[in-house]
Amino acid sequence: MSHARKPSRTTDQRSNAVKDPSEWSTGDEPMTAAQASYLHTLATEAGEAVDGELTKAEASEKIDELQEKTGRGKGEQR
Repeated sequence: MSHARKPSRTTDQRSNAVKDPSEWSTGDEPMTAAQASYLHTLATEAGEAVDGELTKAEASEKIDELQEKTGRGKGEQR
């Protein structure tokens, strides 16, 4: 008898809930004020300059990149 493990619903739901920024219907709109503020904070910590004219999708991707570089954000314990 095979005991194949089924994927958990939580994992399936989480993967379906996360869309690539390039697929966002509003991704080509200007970044939000919250994105701009957080991006500025991350860029300062990373010692990088950031274009202030990014789209929502571009800002999201840059935030992910800078979070990785600075160790902030995802999985951060407060």
